[in-house]
Amino acid sequence: MKDFGFTVEARKGRARAGVLRTARGLVPTPCFMPVATQGSLKGLTPSALIQTGTWMIVSNTYHLALRPGPDVIREAGGLHDFMGWERSILTDSGGFQVYSLSKLRKVSSEGVEFQSHIDGSRHLFTPERVLDLQEAFGSDIRMTLDEPSPYPVSKSEAARAVELTLLWAERSIKHFRENGHRGALFAIVQGSVYLDLREYCARALVEMGFDGFAAGGLALGETREERNAVLELLDGALPEDKPRYVMGLGYPEDIADAVVRGFDMFDCVLPTRNARKGQVFTSEGQINLRNARFRDDLGPVDPACDCYVCRNFSRAYLRHLFLADEILGPVLATMHSVHYYQDFVRHLRRGISEGAGCNASADHDIM
Repeated sequence: MKDFGFTVEARKGRARAGVLRTARGLVPTPCFMPVATQGSLKGLTPSALIQTGTWMIVSNTYHLALRPGPDVIREAGGLHDFMGWERSILTDSGGFQVYSLSKLRKVSSEGVEFQSHIDGSRHLFTPERVLDLQEAFGSDIRMTLDEPSPYPVSKSEAARAVELTLLWAERSIKHFRENGHRGALFAIVQGSVYLDLREYCARALVEMGFDGFAAGGLALGETREERNAVLELLDGALPEDKPRYVMGLGYPEDIADAVVRGFDMFDCVLPTRNARKGQVFTSEGQINLRNARFRDDLGPVDPACDCYVCRNFSRAYLRHLFLADEILGPVLATMHSVHYYQDFVRHLRRGISEGAGCNASADHDIM
């Protein structure tokens, strides 16, 4: 039996509540996947990450390929064992990181040649090489190599990126199947904000028969209206029985926008990166724990939150930690913000289930 599956359990409008099945267990959707770029979520141990309610994380093929390298991870038994994480892992292809290298890369139909940001060494990522790396990592969900388009971008340049993405996707699924790779393979839909390009790309990828589909090239500066128009289009173009992933989408309101348009999976560095600076997400909006107004505030970070941090520490204490440059400050802030995101998607799931007549309580309605 294939070690991957997806079941939609409830619907409310276009929103879906479902379950992903991987070799490492079940992942309820909608789900938020914290970003553990280099095989580590900055500031949290795996056990602390589990306490936040996290079921799946995202790690980065580009960074792990350069350091420590696939041989070390393979010898350790795969990324799960190497980093001590017992739940599911999605590895992205590294395409976005290579794309961001700008002058350090050269793109051709063969793949992407780039110069390492660490030591200047030169490497070639082909669609096949990227999948071989992810097989060495043993991740549960793997992503195809694609070419993201910047924003803004001309339609002709976006079309060129779509054609290259489709060429690489076709080579990827052929290599994945012929070599008996494990896990699931997701393709990435490109096309910037041009709806006809997005539809063309999506329908071509669907014909290839991937296990799931991602919307790439979003959250790069486009307007909320432009992004939602793309998601609405893809809702009609992607199959109902396959999981849908919006890459890099981070603000809670943006995740809610995508959920009501039929998407299931999300990741972003926002809650962890901001938390390390003292900016945390709460039911009252974002707050900066460094602010002087919290000097004597002995209340929890978020009065509506029941996470470990909010049950045990005050805003005044966290402010003190940040001002004293104590490492515990970023650690506790990160733990709270990741818990907040996981609680947010749990509430969305309950809202969908309740709307569909399932036995679940909802703290708020997504519609």
